[in-house]
Amino acid sequence: MDPDPAPRPQDVARAAADPGDPLAALRAVASLRKLADTLEFTQVENALRAGHGWPEIAAALGVTRQAVHKKYVRRITPELRERNHR
Repeated sequence: MDPDPAPRPQDVARAAADPGDPLAALRAVASLRKLADTLEFTQVENALRAGHGWPEIAAALGVTRQAVHKKYVRRITPELRERNHR
């Protein structure tokens, strides 16, 4: 028997907005935050692979180039780090 599938993001979002059980809602908020962080990192790497620079990525995220660079430069693959070190 397969284990239970991971909850769908829309179900987790619904749980996060439900005022009926604040602790369950907070757990759902924490799950969404982790998912958002993972997705953001993946898309930063995808943007770099596609040839976008730190200024473009920063603008898309609504932060400064320095902020996004500091957050991700040590986490991205070395190949991307070298190619996009500007």
